[in-house]
Amino acid sequence: MADTEAEAVLPTEPQSRHVVYCGVCSLPPEYCEFGGTVKKCQDWLQKNHAEMYDRLWSEDALAAATSTLSVDAQKRAEKDAHKKALKAEAAEQKHLQTIAASKVTIKRVERNKRKFVTTVTGLEAFGLENKKVAKDLGKKFATGASVTKVPSGGEEIVVQGDVSEEIEEFLLEKYPVIPEDNVELVEDKKKKGAGAG
Repeated sequence: MADTEAEAVLPTEPQSRHVVYCGVCSLPPEYCEFGGTVKKCQDWLQKNHAEMYDRLWSEDALAAATSTLSVDAQKRAEKDAHKKALKAEAAEQKHLQTIAASKVTIKRVERNKRKFVTTVTGLEAFGLENKKVAKDLGKKFATGASVTKVPSGGEEIVVQGDVSEEIEEFLLEKYPVIPEDNVELVEDKKKKGAGAG
């Protein structure tokens, strides 16, 4: 009888686990050290999951993890950790410089007499996916929006209609990763022939 009671208590289906994913690198916090943003990941973990941060990164946890290593191995581990930290910091600086120099160009292009499309380029530099942004723009403005290749080798989002100013407001509101100073509005008119008027 005791066996059947024990069996009744155990779930018959495998139970799901709740896994925390880092808000910075999207890896589980135990693996953040293998990403390029360890310091940012640690800050995020300490702010959002203090108990997990203490378990992984507290002085006691680090001391326990390195206590079994030999003295030479501890020195190598410290040296490697220092190198990784410097490398991550350099990568972060490079990324920030790239973002500071990058521009999002929103261009109003005249197709026919009163027909316009709006093109958006330069979102890749801010870590945004063109297809996802195009879908968001299409939904927001209830219009056609697609991603096309440009001759220079990149991609641009083409939105039907003259919605350049609205797109600028939408991008700045929805994607705070884009600084307002890095958005540029351009108007591109078709040149008319000398006889046209």
